Amino acid sequence: MNKAIIYTKNLSKKFNNNEVLNNINISFNKEKITGIIGYNGSGKTVLLKIIVGLYKPTSGEVVIDDKLTIYDDFGVLIDTGFIEYESGFKNLKLISLLKNKIKDKDIYDIMKFVKLDPFNKTKYKNYSTGMKQKLKIAQALMEKPKVLVLDEPFNGLDKESVLYFRKVLLDLKEKGTTIIITSHYEEDIKTLCDYVYEINKGELTLYEKK
Repeated sequence: MNKAIIYTKNLSKKFNNNEVLNNINISFNKEKITGIIGYNGSGKTVLLKIIVGLYKPTSGEVVIDDKLTIYDDFGVLIDTGFIEYESGFKNLKLISLLKNKIKDKDIYDIMKFVKLDPFNKTKYKNYSTGMKQKLKIAQALMEKPKVLVLDEPFNGLDKESVLYFRKVLLDLKEKGTTIIITSHYEEDIKTLCDYVYEINKGELTLYEKK
């Protein structure tokens, strides 16, 4: 049986008087892909932001395996902010300096892996939507995290790229990565996820894949 390495206990979140999450209890098992679905504004992104420490819950808590730290072991794709007037490589380089775990060659390699040219001097603001999304994926993957938290990672990608990155995530799971993903696409859920949960009006339920 897989061990839950992250779980929430009676997690709730309010913004003013608006309750976005209500008493959420969910476990994320090691080396599995867990999907969270729901309409826009349902609370999916808020839940992910609480898990990675960007928001504090109104009540309840997130419990993380004591062998993991958000800072060292998590790769996150949620509202990534890049510098508009820098290249893709320069943006990743600046982010890498926060932990200083990887070298320039690692950044070159991950950019090539996501099908971006690390020597392209184009400024981020001039990237296409698909290129921007690939850079966000590169940033989440580049330090080889044990846990990936991905909010709508396939937005703006063409069909060929979606198929490629689905395979990437499945390969990472086989190599031991724990993945939490939100997606609007039914096919992503069917193809990728071992467990799927749905958030609706702040309530969480187990979703049966069709």
